[in-house]
Amino acid sequence: MRRTVLTLLAGLLVTLTACGGSADGGALHATELDPPFQASSIALTDTSGAPYSLTKDADADLTLVFFGYTHCPDICQIVMGNLSSAMTRLDEADRKRTTVVFITTDPARDTSSVLKTYLSHFDPSFTGLTGDLDDIVAVGKPFAVGVSQGDKLPSGGYDVTHGTTITGMEPGGKAPEFWDQDTSSAQFASDIHELLNP
Repeated sequence: MRRTVLTLLAGLLVTLTACGGSADGGALHATELDPPFQASSIALTDTSGAPYSLTKDADADLTLVFFGYTHCPDICQIVMGNLSSAMTRLDEADRKRTTVVFITTDPARDTSSVLKTYLSHFDPSFTGLTGDLDDIVAVGKPFAVGVSQGDKLPSGGYDVTHGTTITGMEPGGKAPEFWDQDTSSAQFASDIHELLNP
């Protein structure tokens, strides 16, 4: 199956890989975007079965958005573990102002209930989203995150190709920074505090 094309946005080439990619940060560990990304208003479905739009329903002062899937053998679990650990490093005030949204890139297998169980192993407060693959692709595009289902594997399953950046978003969907897959929990926590307390 054809892989999703690479997207050149804001002078940055975010590489589409099967769990790979990187970027360099400036004063923050994040890469700052000028102009910022702007989230899609397309509604997906959260773990309770309700519609959820990044522009209308993500109302925390800082929302960290990551695209991945529950069968991902490596990077997704590392990133989610680092995000979970970062939340425990924050003080109560910063934690209340921050949320994490995990958008599946494998909606055929990642139903709302599967996502709920998966996220409970990291942080039950994290929001999981699923939906039609076309809608997920459209939601990823403004963040320069490509998504596609790869070739069938000898085991009978299939690979899922997706970008591995974590996007920082403000209420209303403006997204002025992103992190790469190698960002540590300490780096996430430091940046979250700085972004919330400029």
